[in-house]
Amino acid sequence: IDYNCFMRALIQRVKKASVCIDDLIFSQIDAGLLLLVGFEDEDNEDDLEWMTNKIIQLRIFNDVQHLMNRSIIDEQGAILVVSQFTLYASTKKGNRPSFIEAAKPPIAIPLYEKFIYLLQQKSHLKIETGKFGADMEVSLINDGPVTILIDSKNKY
Repeated sequence: IDYNCFMRALIQRVKKASVCIDDLIFSQIDAGLLLLVGFEDEDNEDDLEWMTNKIIQLRIFNDVQHLMNRSIIDEQGAILVVSQFTLYASTKKGNRPSFIEAAKPPIAIPLYEKFIYLLQQKSHLKIETGKFGADMEVSLINDGPVTILIDSKNKY
C-alpha cells in the first residue's frame, strides 16, 4: 500500500452551512454534513466508493439517548461538498505550505464530480456543492462540535 496516495475528507456535523462566492450565497444546507474533500493524482474509483460508503454510513448523529448511533441517511440530512486542495498541505520544510501532493484540476475535477455523483446515488439525499477552484467563503455552525478527518489509506 502506498501511504502517500489517498483521498482525504474533513467531515463536520453541522446545524447549517453555506458557501458564498463574490458575496452571494452559492449553496446552503440546514442540518447535515459539511464535507471538505481533497484528492491526489493516484486516487481512483475504489477510493471514491470507499469514501462515499464510509461517509454515508458513519454514525455521528445522536440517537434519543444522545449516543452517536445515527448516520446522515438515518437523519435524512443534507450534505454540502466543498473541494479543498489545502487538505494536502505539507509543512515539513519552511513556513510556506507545499501543495505538491494535491491533484491538479484535470485530475481533481473528474474525481470531485464523480464523488458528488456517488454521494447522490448512494444516499438519495440533498447534495449541495461549492464551485471547484473558486475563492469561496464557507460558513458553518458545527454541531457538537463534531469534526472527523478520514483518508482512504485507512480502508485496509
